[in-house]
Amino acid sequence: MRLAPDSPFVEHVLAIVESIPRGRVMTYGDVAAVLGSRAARVVGQVMSHYGADMPWWRVVRSGGHPPFQHEARALTHYLTEGTPLLRRSPADAHYRVDYAAARWSPPA
Repeated sequence: MRLAPDSPFVEHVLAIVESIPRGRVMTYGDVAAVLGSRAARVVGQVMSHYGADMPWWRVVRSGGHPPFQHEARALTHYLTEGTPLLRRSPADAHYRVDYAAARWSPPA
């Protein structure tokens, strides 16, 4: 089942993602929790279907891993925005966002 683009859940997810500041991130679960939900996978589906025009790279998987199969594209955004990253070495292609340093929560 695909949520309609004008459903309240989709609109709220996209509004939260759009509000994440440069250099900061939330997990799919964090976005769901702000909405009073545990539907992290549904947040992922919303981003997959409707998030192309949003700062999609600011929503990461648990542990700070970038969106699956978008690691290289996301890295460009992270470096441009100064998002804290964890790597074994500067030349290491494998990385993740330093979630403890970059985590953002919207104001209550």
